Amino acid sequence: MNSNEYDNTELVTLQPAKHALRPALRSGRRLVWVVATSTIAVLSIAFAVWGLRERHSPLPAAPTASALTVTEALARTTEWPTTLDATGAIAPWQEAVVGSQTSGLRIAELHVGVGDVVRRGQLLARFDAAMLRADEAQLLAGVAQAESLAAQADANRERALQLKGSGGISEQEILQYVTQAATARAQVDSARAQLNSKRLQLRHADVIAPDDGEISARSATLGAVASSGQELFRLVRQSRLEWRGELTAGQIAAVTLGQSVSLALPDGGTAQARIRQIAPLLDERSRLGVVYADIAPGSTARGGMYASGQIALTTSNALVVPASSVVIRDGRSFVFRLIGSEATRKVRAQAVTTGRRRGTEIEILQNLAQGDHVVAQGAGLLNDGDTVRVASPSVTAPLAALTLNKG
Repeated sequence: MNSNEYDNTELVTLQPAKHALRPALRSGRRLVWVVATSTIAVLSIAFAVWGLRERHSPLPAAPTASALTVTEALARTTEWPTTLDATGAIAPWQEAVVGSQTSGLRIAELHVGVGDVVRRGQLLARFDAAMLRADEAQLLAGVAQAESLAAQADANRERALQLKGSGGISEQEILQYVTQAATARAQVDSARAQLNSKRLQLRHADVIAPDDGEISARSATLGAVASSGQELFRLVRQSRLEWRGELTAGQIAAVTLGQSVSLALPDGGTAQARIRQIAPLLDERSRLGVVYADIAPGSTARGGMYASGQIALTTSNALVVPASSVVIRDGRSFVFRLIGSEATRKVRAQAVTTGRRRGTEIEILQNLAQGDHVVAQGAGLLNDGDTVRVASPSVTAPLAALTLNKG
Protein backbone atom coordinates (compact mmCIF):
# COMPACT_ATOMS: atom_id res chain seq x y z
CA MET A 1 0.00 0.00 0.00
CA ASN A 2 1.38 3.25 -1.09
CA SER A 3 1.17 6.53 0.82
CA ASN A 4 -1.62 7.98 -1.28
CA GLU A 5 -3.84 5.07 -0.53
CA TYR A 6 -3.11 5.46 3.16
CA ASP A 7 -4.05 9.10 3.13
CA ASN A 8 -7.34 8.47 1.39
CA THR A 9 -8.23 5.73 3.81
CA GLU A 10 -7.52 7.98 6.80
CA LEU A 11 -9.61 10.76 5.35
CA VAL A 12 -12.51 8.39 4.87
CA THR A 13 -12.31 7.14 8.43
CA LEU A 14 -12.19 10.70 9.94
CA GLN A 15 -15.21 12.11 8.13
CA PRO A 16 -17.77 9.94 9.91
CA ALA A 17 -16.39 11.19 13.29
CA LYS A 18 -16.97 14.88 12.33
CA HIS A 19 -20.62 14.26 11.46
CA ALA A 20 -21.10 12.42 14.73
CA LEU A 21 -20.28 15.64 16.81
CA ARG A 22 -23.06 17.83 15.33
CA PRO A 23 -25.96 16.29 17.31
CA ALA A 24 -24.05 16.85 20.52
CA LEU A 25 -23.46 20.56 19.75
CA ARG A 26 -27.12 21.05 18.93
CA SER A 27 -28.15 19.44 22.17
CA GLY A 28 -25.85 21.77 24.19
CA ARG A 29 -27.23 24.87 22.52
CA ARG A 30 -30.76 23.84 23.37
CA LEU A 31 -29.76 23.42 27.01
CA VAL A 32 -28.24 26.92 27.20
CA TRP A 33 -31.34 28.47 25.63
CA VAL A 34 -33.62 26.68 28.06
CA VAL A 35 -31.55 27.81 31.05
CA ALA A 36 -31.49 31.45 29.86
CA THR A 37 -35.20 31.50 29.19
CA SER A 38 -35.93 30.01 32.59
CA THR A 39 -33.72 32.58 34.30
CA ILE A 40 -35.46 35.49 32.56
CA ALA A 41 -38.85 34.10 33.48
CA VAL A 42 -37.86 33.71 37.12
CA LEU A 43 -36.50 37.26 37.27
CA SER A 44 -39.65 38.66 35.63
CA ILE A 45 -41.83 36.90 38.17
CA ALA A 46 -39.64 38.20 41.01
CA PHE A 47 -39.84 41.80 39.81
CA ALA A 48 -43.60 41.51 39.37
CA VAL A 49 -44.04 40.21 42.90
CA TRP A 50 -41.80 42.99 44.27
CA GLY A 51 -43.79 45.61 42.37
CA LEU A 52 -47.07 44.33 43.79
CA ARG A 53 -45.65 44.49 47.29
CA GLU A 54 -44.47 48.07 46.74
CA ARG A 55 -47.83 49.06 45.32
CA HIS A 56 -49.80 47.70 48.25
CA SER A 57 -47.36 48.80 50.95
CA PRO A 58 -48.42 52.02 52.82
CA LEU A 59 -46.75 55.29 51.69
CA PRO A 60 -44.65 57.17 54.22
CA ALA A 61 -46.57 60.02 55.86
CA ALA A 62 -45.91 63.45 54.36
CA PRO A 63 -44.37 65.94 56.73
CA THR A 64 -46.99 68.11 58.37
CA ALA A 65 -46.58 71.78 57.43
CA SER A 66 -46.65 74.30 60.25
CA ALA A 67 -49.86 76.32 60.47
CA LEU A 68 -49.45 79.92 59.38
CA THR A 69 -50.29 82.44 62.06
CA VAL A 70 -52.75 85.06 60.82
CA THR A 71 -55.03 87.74 62.22
CA GLU A 72 -58.75 87.92 61.65
CA ALA A 73 -61.26 90.67 60.99
CA LEU A 74 -65.02 90.91 60.75
CA ALA A 75 -66.82 92.13 57.66
CA ARG A 76 -68.80 95.13 58.89
CA THR A 77 -71.29 97.62 57.51
CA THR A 78 -70.57 101.34 57.73
CA GLU A 79 -71.60 104.57 56.01
CA TRP A 80 -69.33 105.71 53.22
CA PRO A 81 -69.75 108.71 50.94
CA THR A 82 -70.36 108.30 47.24
CA THR A 83 -67.37 109.96 45.64
CA LEU A 84 -66.48 111.67 42.40
CA ASP A 85 -62.89 111.28 41.19
CA ALA A 86 -61.00 114.19 39.67
CA THR A 87 -57.45 115.48 39.29
CA GLY A 88 -55.99 118.94 39.57
CA ALA A 89 -53.08 121.12 40.60
CA ILE A 90 -52.28 122.45 44.05
CA ALA A 91 -51.53 126.18 44.07
CA PRO A 92 -51.38 129.08 46.54
CA TRP A 93 -54.72 130.60 47.44
CA GLN A 94 -53.23 134.05 46.78
CA GLU A 95 -49.60 134.94 46.11
CA ALA A 96 -48.65 138.52 46.94
CA VAL A 97 -45.79 140.22 45.10
CA VAL A 98 -43.71 142.43 47.39
CA GLY A 99 -41.81 145.03 45.35
CA SER A 100 -39.60 148.06 45.82
CA GLN A 101 -41.32 151.42 46.31
CA THR A 102 -38.14 153.45 46.03
CA SER A 103 -35.63 153.96 43.24
CA GLY A 104 -31.88 154.23 43.20
CA LEU A 105 -31.29 152.83 46.69
CA ARG A 106 -29.02 149.93 47.61
CA ILE A 107 -30.36 146.90 49.47
CA ALA A 108 -28.51 146.97 52.78
CA GLU A 109 -30.27 144.22 54.78
CA LEU A 110 -32.14 140.99 54.00
CA HIS A 111 -33.99 139.37 56.89
CA VAL A 112 -35.95 136.47 55.34
CA GLY A 113 -35.49 133.72 52.78
CA VAL A 114 -37.60 131.23 50.87
CA GLY A 115 -39.73 129.10 53.15
CA ASP A 116 -39.73 131.51 56.09
CA VAL A 117 -43.07 132.11 57.77
CA VAL A 118 -43.65 135.81 58.40
CA ARG A 119 -46.22 137.97 60.16
CA ARG A 120 -48.01 141.02 58.88
CA GLY A 121 -45.77 144.10 59.26
CA GLN A 122 -42.57 142.06 59.75
CA LEU A 123 -39.39 143.58 58.30
CA LEU A 124 -38.29 141.67 55.20
CA ALA A 125 -35.49 143.88 53.85
CA ARG A 126 -34.07 147.39 54.29
CA PHE A 127 -32.54 149.85 51.82
CA ASP A 128 -29.62 152.12 52.62
CA ALA A 129 -31.46 155.33 53.60
CA ALA A 130 -28.49 157.59 54.44
CA MET A 131 -29.15 159.89 51.49
CA LEU A 132 -32.84 160.03 52.31
CA ARG A 133 -32.11 161.03 55.89
CA ALA A 134 -29.78 163.80 54.67
CA ASP A 135 -32.47 165.06 52.34
CA GLU A 136 -34.94 164.92 55.20
CA ALA A 137 -32.73 167.12 57.36
CA GLN A 138 -32.33 169.62 54.55
CA LEU A 139 -36.06 169.75 53.92
CA LEU A 140 -36.72 170.11 57.61
CA ALA A 141 -34.50 173.21 57.65
CA GLY A 142 -36.29 174.52 54.59
CA VAL A 143 -39.61 174.17 56.39
CA ALA A 144 -38.27 176.14 59.34
CA GLN A 145 -37.00 178.87 57.05
CA ALA A 146 -40.30 179.05 55.19
CA GLU A 147 -42.19 179.26 58.45
CA SER A 148 -39.99 182.20 59.58
CA LEU A 149 -40.58 184.06 56.33
CA ALA A 150 -44.26 183.34 56.60
CA ALA A 151 -44.36 184.73 60.13
CA GLN A 152 -42.61 187.90 58.99
CA ALA A 153 -44.98 188.29 56.05
CA ASP A 154 -47.96 187.84 58.37
CA ALA A 155 -46.66 190.58 60.65
CA ASN A 156 -46.17 192.99 57.73
CA ARG A 157 -49.67 192.25 56.51
CA GLU A 158 -51.14 192.95 59.94
CA ARG A 159 -49.36 196.31 60.22
CA ALA A 160 -50.45 197.29 56.74
CA LEU A 161 -54.03 196.46 57.55
CA GLN A 162 -53.84 198.55 60.73
CA LEU A 163 -52.67 201.56 58.72
CA LYS A 164 -55.46 201.14 56.20
CA GLY A 165 -57.59 204.28 56.01
CA SER A 166 -55.09 206.46 57.86
CA GLY A 167 -53.57 207.75 54.65
CA GLY A 168 -50.10 206.53 55.61
CA ILE A 169 -50.18 203.59 53.19
CA SER A 170 -51.77 203.06 49.86
CA GLU A 171 -54.18 200.33 48.91
CA GLN A 172 -51.63 198.93 46.49
CA GLU A 173 -49.04 198.51 49.24
CA ILE A 174 -51.58 196.86 51.49
CA LEU A 175 -52.42 194.39 48.71
CA GLN A 176 -48.72 193.71 48.23
CA TYR A 177 -48.23 192.81 51.91
CA VAL A 178 -51.28 190.59 51.91
CA THR A 179 -50.02 188.79 48.80
CA GLN A 180 -46.56 188.31 50.30
CA ALA A 181 -48.07 186.79 53.42
CA ALA A 182 -50.16 184.35 51.38
CA THR A 183 -47.16 183.42 49.24
CA ALA A 184 -45.05 182.79 52.32
CA ARG A 185 -47.73 180.54 53.76
CA ALA A 186 -47.90 178.60 50.49
CA GLN A 187 -44.14 178.14 50.56
CA VAL A 188 -44.45 176.70 54.05
CA ASP A 189 -47.02 174.20 52.81
CA SER A 190 -44.80 173.27 49.87
CA ALA A 191 -41.78 172.74 52.12
CA ARG A 192 -43.82 170.57 54.45
CA ALA A 193 -45.14 168.52 51.53
CA GLN A 194 -41.61 167.89 50.30
CA LEU A 195 -40.60 166.87 53.81
CA ASN A 196 -43.54 164.46 54.07
CA SER A 197 -42.66 162.98 50.68
CA LYS A 198 -39.11 162.37 51.79
CA ARG A 199 -40.28 160.82 55.04
CA LEU A 200 -42.56 158.53 53.05
CA GLN A 201 -39.55 157.42 51.03
CA LEU A 202 -37.76 156.74 54.29
CA ARG A 203 -40.64 154.52 55.41
CA HIS A 204 -40.50 152.71 52.07
CA ALA A 205 -36.83 152.00 52.70
CA ASP A 206 -38.11 149.30 55.07
CA VAL A 207 -39.75 146.47 53.10
CA ILE A 208 -42.43 144.89 55.29
CA ALA A 209 -44.77 141.92 54.89
CA PRO A 210 -48.25 142.94 53.72
CA ASP A 211 -49.89 139.90 55.36
CA ASP A 212 -49.22 136.74 57.31
CA GLY A 213 -47.84 133.98 55.15
CA GLU A 214 -44.83 132.11 53.81
CA ILE A 215 -42.09 133.41 51.54
CA SER A 216 -42.32 131.45 48.28
CA ALA A 217 -39.68 133.32 46.24
CA ARG A 218 -36.93 135.90 46.81
CA SER A 219 -35.36 137.84 43.96
CA ALA A 220 -33.75 140.53 46.14
CA THR A 221 -29.96 140.42 46.35
CA LEU A 222 -27.88 142.05 49.05
CA GLY A 223 -26.10 145.13 47.71
CA ALA A 224 -28.22 145.42 44.56
CA VAL A 225 -29.74 148.76 43.59
CA ALA A 226 -33.46 148.35 43.00
CA SER A 227 -35.76 150.40 40.86
CA SER A 228 -39.28 151.41 41.76
CA GLY A 229 -41.73 148.55 41.24
CA GLN A 230 -39.06 145.85 41.03
CA GLU A 231 -40.13 142.49 42.54
CA LEU A 232 -38.27 141.55 45.70
CA PHE A 233 -40.32 138.74 47.29
CA ARG A 234 -43.36 136.54 46.72
CA LEU A 235 -45.57 135.70 49.67
CA VAL A 236 -48.22 132.95 49.95
CA ARG A 237 -50.90 134.80 51.86
CA GLN A 238 -51.82 133.14 55.15
CA SER A 239 -49.90 130.05 53.95
CA ARG A 240 -53.14 128.85 52.39
CA LEU A 241 -53.14 126.35 49.53
CA GLU A 242 -55.99 125.31 47.30
CA TRP A 243 -56.72 122.36 45.04
CA ARG A 244 -57.96 123.27 41.59
CA GLY A 245 -59.84 120.18 40.47
CA GLU A 246 -60.75 119.79 36.81
CA LEU A 247 -64.18 118.29 36.14
CA THR A 248 -66.32 117.62 33.12
CA ALA A 249 -69.63 119.39 32.62
CA GLY A 250 -71.53 116.38 33.93
CA GLN A 251 -69.35 116.06 37.00
CA ILE A 252 -69.35 119.72 37.92
CA ALA A 253 -73.16 119.72 37.89
CA ALA A 254 -73.13 117.32 40.86
CA VAL A 255 -70.75 119.44 42.95
CA THR A 256 -71.89 122.00 45.52
CA LEU A 257 -70.07 124.42 47.81
CA GLY A 258 -68.85 123.00 51.11
CA GLN A 259 -68.37 119.41 49.96
CA SER A 260 -65.29 117.68 51.35
CA VAL A 261 -62.45 116.42 49.18
CA SER A 262 -59.90 113.74 50.05
CA LEU A 263 -56.63 114.30 48.19
CA ALA A 264 -54.00 111.67 47.38
CA LEU A 265 -50.62 113.41 47.25
CA PRO A 266 -47.68 112.33 45.06
CA ASP A 267 -45.55 111.56 48.13
CA GLY A 268 -48.05 108.98 49.31
CA GLY A 269 -49.65 111.24 51.89
CA THR A 270 -53.20 112.51 52.04
CA ALA A 271 -54.82 115.88 52.60
CA GLN A 272 -58.33 117.08 53.30
CA ALA A 273 -59.95 120.01 51.53
CA ARG A 274 -63.34 121.71 51.23
CA ILE A 275 -64.82 123.25 48.09
CA ARG A 276 -64.88 127.04 48.39
CA GLN A 277 -65.67 128.14 44.86
CA ILE A 278 -66.89 126.72 41.54
CA ALA A 279 -65.85 128.35 38.27
CA PRO A 280 -68.89 129.67 36.35
CA LEU A 281 -67.39 128.87 32.93
CA LEU A 282 -65.74 125.87 31.30
CA ASP A 283 -62.45 126.14 29.47
CA GLU A 284 -63.07 126.65 25.76
CA ARG A 285 -60.40 124.18 24.67
CA SER A 286 -60.48 121.43 27.30
CA ARG A 287 -64.21 121.78 28.07
CA LEU A 288 -63.39 121.28 31.74
CA GLY A 289 -64.54 123.32 34.71
CA VAL A 290 -62.51 124.09 37.82
CA VAL A 291 -63.52 123.76 41.46
CA TYR A 292 -61.43 125.50 44.12
CA ALA A 293 -61.03 123.63 47.40
CA ASP A 294 -59.22 125.04 50.46
CA ILE A 295 -56.66 122.54 51.78
CA ALA A 296 -56.61 122.08 55.54
CA PRO A 297 -53.28 122.99 57.19
CA GLY A 298 -50.93 120.33 58.51
CA SER A 299 -50.54 118.18 55.39
CA THR A 300 -47.48 117.68 53.19
CA ALA A 301 -49.16 119.39 50.24
CA ARG A 302 -46.99 121.87 48.34
CA GLY A 303 -47.79 124.33 45.63
CA GLY A 304 -47.13 122.90 42.19
CA MET A 305 -48.12 119.33 43.09
CA TYR A 306 -50.62 117.49 40.91
CA ALA A 307 -53.03 115.46 43.03
CA SER A 308 -56.05 113.25 42.53
CA GLY A 309 -59.08 113.94 44.66
CA GLN A 310 -62.29 112.23 45.72
CA ILE A 311 -65.20 114.61 46.18
CA ALA A 312 -67.74 113.29 48.70
CA LEU A 313 -71.24 113.62 47.26
CA THR A 314 -73.69 111.52 49.34
CA THR A 315 -73.38 108.72 51.89
CA SER A 316 -74.44 105.07 51.54
CA ASN A 317 -73.96 101.81 53.42
CA ALA A 318 -70.88 99.77 52.55
CA LEU A 319 -69.73 96.30 53.63
CA VAL A 320 -66.02 96.76 54.33
CA VAL A 321 -63.02 94.64 55.29
CA PRO A 322 -59.35 95.55 55.73
CA ALA A 323 -57.67 96.14 52.39
CA SER A 324 -55.00 93.60 53.37
CA SER A 325 -57.70 90.90 53.34
CA VAL A 326 -58.17 91.14 49.57
CA VAL A 327 -55.77 89.12 47.40
CA ILE A 328 -55.55 89.50 43.61
CA ARG A 329 -54.90 86.24 41.74
CA ASP A 330 -55.33 85.68 38.02
CA GLY A 331 -57.09 89.01 37.73
CA ARG A 332 -59.73 88.15 40.36
CA SER A 333 -60.18 89.34 43.94
CA PHE A 334 -60.33 86.83 46.79
CA VAL A 335 -60.73 86.87 50.56
CA PHE A 336 -60.07 83.90 52.85
CA ARG A 337 -62.97 83.08 55.16
CA LEU A 338 -62.14 81.44 58.47
CA ILE A 339 -64.12 78.26 59.14
CA GLY A 340 -64.83 77.37 62.77
CA SER A 341 -64.11 79.11 66.03
CA GLU A 342 -61.05 77.31 67.38
CA ALA A 343 -57.55 78.72 67.52
CA THR A 344 -56.55 76.50 64.58
CA ARG A 345 -58.96 76.70 61.65
CA LYS A 346 -59.34 76.04 57.97
CA VAL A 347 -59.64 78.78 55.38
CA ARG A 348 -61.80 78.91 52.28
CA ALA A 349 -60.94 81.12 49.32
CA GLN A 350 -63.94 83.27 48.43
CA ALA A 351 -64.07 85.22 45.17
CA VAL A 352 -65.49 88.71 45.78
CA THR A 353 -66.28 91.89 43.90
CA THR A 354 -64.69 95.02 45.32
CA GLY A 355 -65.91 98.61 45.21
CA ARG A 356 -64.81 101.81 46.87
CA ARG A 357 -61.66 102.14 48.92
CA ARG A 358 -61.00 104.55 51.79
CA GLY A 359 -57.81 104.55 53.79
CA THR A 360 -57.03 101.00 54.95
CA GLU A 361 -60.48 99.56 54.17
CA ILE A 362 -62.14 98.36 50.97
CA GLU A 363 -65.79 97.80 50.08
CA ILE A 364 -67.05 94.31 49.19
CA LEU A 365 -70.00 94.31 46.79
CA GLN A 366 -70.70 90.57 46.38
CA ASN A 367 -70.18 87.13 47.95
CA LEU A 368 -69.56 88.22 51.54
CA ALA A 369 -71.92 88.90 54.45
CA GLN A 370 -71.76 91.10 57.49
CA GLY A 371 -70.10 89.31 60.40
CA ASP A 372 -68.07 86.90 58.27
CA HIS A 373 -64.64 86.17 59.70
CA VAL A 374 -61.85 86.78 57.20
CA VAL A 375 -58.07 86.71 57.33
CA ALA A 376 -56.75 90.24 57.82
CA GLN A 377 -52.97 89.79 57.80
CA GLY A 378 -51.30 86.90 56.00
CA ALA A 379 -53.90 86.34 53.27
CA GLY A 380 -51.31 86.68 50.52
CA LEU A 381 -49.54 83.50 51.69
CA LEU A 382 -52.61 81.23 51.83
CA ASN A 383 -54.31 78.73 49.55
CA ASP A 384 -57.80 77.29 49.70
CA GLY A 385 -58.08 74.68 52.47
CA ASP A 386 -54.94 75.70 54.37
CA THR A 387 -54.82 75.34 58.13
CA VAL A 388 -54.04 78.51 60.01
CA ARG A 389 -53.56 79.58 63.59
CA VAL A 390 -55.47 82.73 64.54
CA ALA A 391 -53.49 85.09 66.73
CA SER A 392 -55.10 86.60 69.79
CA PRO A 393 -55.65 90.40 69.79
CA SER A 394 -52.83 90.94 72.29
CA VAL A 395 -50.24 89.64 69.84
CA THR A 396 -51.69 91.08 66.65
CA ALA A 397 -49.20 93.92 66.36
CA PRO A 398 -46.04 91.79 66.54
CA LEU A 399 -47.51 89.55 63.83
CA ALA A 400 -47.48 92.23 61.16
CA ALA A 401 -44.41 90.51 59.71
CA LEU A 402 -46.34 87.20 59.58
CA THR A 403 -43.96 84.56 60.82
CA LEU A 404 -44.66 80.81 60.78
CA ASN A 405 -45.71 79.24 64.07
CA LYS A 406 -43.08 76.72 65.04
CA GLY A 407 -45.38 75.35 67.69
